[in-house]
Amino acid sequence: MATATVTAASTLSWLHSFGGTQNETTKVADRNRVFVVFAQKKAKKTRKIILKEDVEYLGKKGQLLDVKAGYFRNYLLPTGKAQIITSSLLKEMKMEEERIEAEKQRVKEEAQQLALIFETVGAFKVKRKGGKGKQIFGSVTAQDLVDIIKAQLQRDVDKRIVFLPEIRETGEYVAELKLHPEVTARVRVNEVQDTGKLQLAACLSNMYLALFVFPVLHYSLLERNETLKSMIRLLNFIRNIYSLWALLCFIF
Repeated sequence: MATATVTAASTLSWLHSFGGTQNETTKVADRNRVFVVFAQKKAKKTRKIILKEDVEYLGKKGQLLDVKAGYFRNYLLPTGKAQIITSSLLKEMKMEEERIEAEKQRVKEEAQQLALIFETVGAFKVKRKGGKGKQIFGSVTAQDLVDIIKAQLQRDVDKRIVFLPEIRETGEYVAELKLHPEVTARVRVNEVQDTGKLQLAACLSNMYLALFVFPVLHYSLLERNETLKSMIRLLNFIRNIYSLWALLCFIF
């Protein structure tokens, strides 16, 4: 009888222990399931977006971001500052990026070709009124070079991309044209003194000799000595040559 009682008690104790083990295992499984569900809900609270314009303290236009779903729903979406990223949108973005890169490459190649033209055309001559020696009056500006390029090559150049050294006397200098962030053309500038007025003065002096001095000399010699007629004819010939040359100087 005692033996039976001990056996029953042992059996009840074993069953109780087994039941307790099942309960603990079940509780652990339940906790894991709850954690997984909670994590899934947490993951859904963010959105992958692209900014359609600059947003202070968030990012720049075109930037891809992960933001809280509530922030996107309540602020970014109603104000049109961002949109959800989709596969079709990503495809469009890639195509646009490729188009932009192709355009950048085209612009760079055009700048390289233009730089080659500038560097092989030779020196651009700039004239300035001069003083003694190599001194010139005033200085050569970027606009001066722009005007010369326009006249010689029929090319419009923004003076803001022209970088000139200080030019205060005659000589050859090198200027830089920043045609592209990665392309710089180096052109030669030849500064010379403007002698146009000196040439005009010489022409006027010759005209004076041809029109006034030689005729007076002609008549004075003729009156003094008839034997000088041969010399007068020579002087007349010289006068005619001077008159023609002076006229050509005045015209051209």
